[in-house]
Amino acid sequence: MSVDSDGTERTDYTTDGADGPGWDPGLDDEGTAVLKAIGRQLKMWREAAGLRQAEFGAAIGYSDEMVSSVERGRRAPKPQYLEKADEVLGARGKIEGMKKDVAEARYPKKVRDLARLEEDAVELGAYGNTVIHGLLQTEEYTRALISERQPAYRDDEVERIVAARLARQDVFERRPAPLLTFVQEEALLRRPVGGRMVLRRQLERLLEVGKLRHVEIQVMPTETEQHSGLGGSFQVLKLNDGTAVGHNEVQLTSRLIGNPKEVHVLEMRYGMIRAQALRSRESLAFIEKLRGET
Repeated sequence: MSVDSDGTERTDYTTDGADGPGWDPGLDDEGTAVLKAIGRQLKMWREAAGLRQAEFGAAIGYSDEMVSSVERGRRAPKPQYLEKADEVLGARGKIEGMKKDVAEARYPKKVRDLARLEEDAVELGAYGNTVIHGLLQTEEYTRALISERQPAYRDDEVERIVAARLARQDVFERRPAPLLTFVQEEALLRRPVGGRMVLRRQLERLLEVGKLRHVEIQVMPTETEQHSGLGGSFQVLKLNDGTAVGHNEVQLTSRLIGNPKEVHVLEMRYGMIRAQALRSRESLAFIEKLRGET
């Protein structure tokens, strides 16, 4: 992360873990430390039970090589691994309870940082003109999107990034519920990322989320003449402490904006964009029409 001359924080990577100069989405130091600590705990539980790695692996359905990798913090144990370990070692939920810590450690730090901002937001407004916003994406859409990135990821890396993005969608379940508004370009709703059936299910997801009382989804028609969002995608988050931050993302760069003057400009632009887009009810009808054509 670097700081501009006006005090604005800037991060030189993308929030979904793709495309940055250090594009390899490997674990950061914080995530590695968590996995090593969990690995040590698992090793102590196993040794206290008097089991060798091969015996323990056979009991939970994993190879001794996998057990060794997990205990050394080199591999993140899957939820099923922890569940079986808890059962075999008689931990009574103490090992299974590590699943949340493991899940968070597996996510890239940049994703965790954005998720924390979203968790602290009382209001989020997002305009998108490249892909459907991450909080609205289906698992299939996300996977298809990440799988197309270059340089290409390994399968396990794709799954880790997909899991990180989907985990952010817990924001819809928060109580008290934040106000979430989205303006999406019509072109995004027509682009068949992953194929037509993936697109159809993505449109169905938008219709489902758009009916939530604390969510509004608007469509910006391609034929709109007045458009205040041609400078690119961005979002504005209003936080619990009364402050607001902006965020935008382009090729190779993700930028968190804290300068009050710049945030105010984004808020003003977002207000104009919402006024220029179809209203929420019209937008849902438009999406329903597209779904019927897909």
